[in-house]
Amino acid sequence: MKAAFFETTGTPDVIRVGEIPMPEPKAGEIRVKILAASINPIDTYIRSGAASMPLPKPAITGTDFAGVVDAVGQGVTRFKKGDRVWGSNQGLLGRQGTCAEFICVEEKWAYPTPEGVSDEQASAGALVGITAHLGLFHRAKLTQGETVFVNGGTGGVGSMVVQMAKAVGGRVICTVGSEEKARLARELGADHIINYKTDDLSARVKEATVGSGVSVWYETLPPADFDKTIELMAPRGRIVVMAGRAARPVLPNGPFYVKGLSLLGFAMFNMTGSEQQACADDIVRWMRDGKLKAIIGARFPLAKTAEAHQLQEENTLRKAGTLTGKIVILPTQ
Repeated sequence: MKAAFFETTGTPDVIRVGEIPMPEPKAGEIRVKILAASINPIDTYIRSGAASMPLPKPAITGTDFAGVVDAVGQGVTRFKKGDRVWGSNQGLLGRQGTCAEFICVEEKWAYPTPEGVSDEQASAGALVGITAHLGLFHRAKLTQGETVFVNGGTGGVGSMVVQMAKAVGGRVICTVGSEEKARLARELGADHIINYKTDDLSARVKEATVGSGVSVWYETLPPADFDKTIELMAPRGRIVVMAGRAARPVLPNGPFYVKGLSLLGFAMFNMTGSEQQACADDIVRWMRDGKLKAIIGARFPLAKTAEAHQLQEENTLRKAGTLTGKIVILPTQ
């Protein structure tokens, strides 16, 4: 079978596309014919060596997948041949990645694709959807009527935060960097949109919350200014962080504890199968009901996976601004 893989970490050009042996499902695994995979920033960190993890050799890149079950291993109970499935958490912690014609995956990391939802949508919404859900509900315990602020309301995770918060009756404030992205954020359901390039963020948040503050601050960027964040929080508010491995922000201790705030961090790939299954259950329902969609910004054939990594890296690390949404890899093209 064909796959996009690398033998050593480095720049995107270490990725090769070629033939490797077809995997056979072990006990508890399913083999999936991949119809769509997607690229996330974590994939570029693993490929570059910035995120040190055990890697198989060769290491297939890619975290997310969607496709059709091709074969099942002994003891598999949740899926059968021919089922449409999607999932994430691959290409991590020694597991093989998803940018290939076929993959074998433990059935606990796979979920049913709802009727009427495309493989591209299911794949593109996988990691970012699970990440958004973990932060909002597992960590921050968001409830109906609370106000959520998210940096980057049209980004991969940010766009999911907007839609999920609205799905449970929350109010959403988000930032964008252009009028085009503001229009997209409105389509996703954001109640208040702040252009971080031209608006006074603090003033706009205070206006949007009528001075009562933000219940859940979902920080998708490396945190740099907790003084501003804490000033804008409601009493007993929760700040979620999930990015910025090298960030060392100062924490203003006094106002933090006087307001009774919580600072909550997590890494999606450290969460258990059952914790991620709870996310997937909601995601499947919301996708089926049309309440959740992934923004797809670019599509590449498998042969151009290195170019997809380059595009992701340019936008994640160098803020090129040339990508809105997720990158999808199509192995059948």
